[in-house]
Amino acid sequence: MGIFDSLFNKKSSGGNEKSHKATKSVDMEARFERIRSAISGTMSNFFVAKDRDHGQRIVGVKLCDSDKVQFFESRFKGLNKPSEGEIAIQLNHPNVVQTHEYGTSNKGQQFIVMEYIDGPGLNQLIADRREDLLAGKRLELIRQMAESLAYLHRKEFIHRDICPRNYIATKDINIVKLIDFGLTLPATKAFMAPGNRTGTPLYMSPEIVRRRATDQRVDIFSFAVTCYHLIAFDLPWQISDTTGRAALHHDTSPPRDILEHKPDLDKTLANTIMSAMHANPIMRTPDMETVLRQLKNVKSSP
Repeated sequence: MGIFDSLFNKKSSGGNEKSHKATKSVDMEARFERIRSAISGTMSNFFVAKDRDHGQRIVGVKLCDSDKVQFFESRFKGLNKPSEGEIAIQLNHPNVVQTHEYGTSNKGQQFIVMEYIDGPGLNQLIADRREDLLAGKRLELIRQMAESLAYLHRKEFIHRDICPRNYIATKDINIVKLIDFGLTLPATKAFMAPGNRTGTPLYMSPEIVRRRATDQRVDIFSFAVTCYHLIAFDLPWQISDTTGRAALHHDTSPPRDILEHKPDLDKTLANTIMSAMHANPIMRTPDMETVLRQLKNVKSSP
């Protein structure tokens, strides 16, 4: 998850809740026995722990960086933006990570307690080029990825950071789940106004890059780039820059057709991916329900 406005500035000068919501501050060290070292992210740290309050169950714990969260939230003053925890607790889908609880620690940090998925992120499988684990499974993974995003959109949210890092697979690579709602916003006019340039550059839609009005189609674009990367082990644009400037290529040069990488790829799957990646949102696949219908017509899995 990235907030990279500064990279551009150098160039040119803001349902139903589940149970277990935290209602009081929590002593994180007393409650959680850490069993794996923290992983640092852009806006948070994540660690795996035993939850002493719930029978020593193994959970993932996300501790948010207060300063960075406040900086992001400040973009939406007066809009009553729900927090990441308030959004995540509403989500209940087999392909979305389950959030058990959210709240504030006794040190003033926002935290989220979630199910722990003992498997690799899609980014790891791509980086390691694990064809041995992915061969023949990609279509089912892509279908599950699409199901999770369609569900999120039906809940009237925009994820805004769809990328391989935010999909975690089980060890057997049979199930994949969407994670990380730190940049997620309600799909309402106030939150879709131009100006909020956040996300992961290599997967970011042109509307976000160009500070235009957005909608749920920004996720469709990022989903398509993620699927492309999962199949081809390469990105649609041949660029070496991975900073925010990389996203400027997404509407100034055409993506390489995925069939150039994989000539034997099912043509319906290839067309589904390339149509969802159109730089012009008006010509892009309009919604994830359409993507799911198209995927039903795919005959073979890469």
